[in-house]
Amino acid sequence: MIRFEQVAKRYATGHDGLGSVSFHMARGEMAFLTGPSGAGKSTLLRLIGLIERHTRGQVVVGGQNLQRIQGRRVAYYRRNLGIIFQDHRLLLDRTVFDNVALPLVVAGHRRGDIERRVRAALDQVGLLGKERLFPVTLSGGEQQRVGIARAVVNKPPLLLADEPTGNLDPELSQEIMSLFERFNQVGVTVLIATHDVDLIRRMGHREIRLRDGRLAPAGRP
Repeated sequence: MIRFEQVAKRYATGHDGLGSVSFHMARGEMAFLTGPSGAGKSTLLRLIGLIERHTRGQVVVGGQNLQRIQGRRVAYYRRNLGIIFQDHRLLLDRTVFDNVALPLVVAGHRRGDIERRVRAALDQVGLLGKERLFPVTLSGGEQQRVGIARAVVNKPPLLLADEPTGNLDPELSQEIMSLFERFNQVGVTVLIATHDVDLIRRMGHREIRLRDGRLAPAGRP
């Protein structure tokens, strides 16, 4: 599903976000991207999401060479991704329903299909019945669940999460990680960047560790 071959990212300032990173992640796999702040975790996820472009090497996602995806094709490529951010990035002036529905509206789905899919996504994250509320009325954990519902509403084969439990207490963190496992169990490939090493090692999935923009020794706990 994801293949990095000697991938590097150098910013205009001269800073190297990644340096010669190579790894392969199989379709249907769940893995954790770990490492200290500044190790390159967010940079790696942004390269997969085509939020940024790599400087050198080759990135292949779902059989597509990302270097060849340009212009309008970027939007079509992203429809096969679900991306979750630590800060939720919800629209505070829109309801929970409208926030989750946004990817479907952009993709041009019919109203009936949108309503069905949004309700199904909210049910998956335990928020069915709160679709008419506004994000500011929800707890931090509930807001993160809205972000997850928005990421999965289009049924993407690949789910990326950047520090999704960074602002949550241990109990809520475990609940959110359990949600990701449920999506993975139905075939979704899941890659999560996180600092919560103790939690992920208890879960038993592969760990891809970065240090100073390069792969560091890591394996299965």
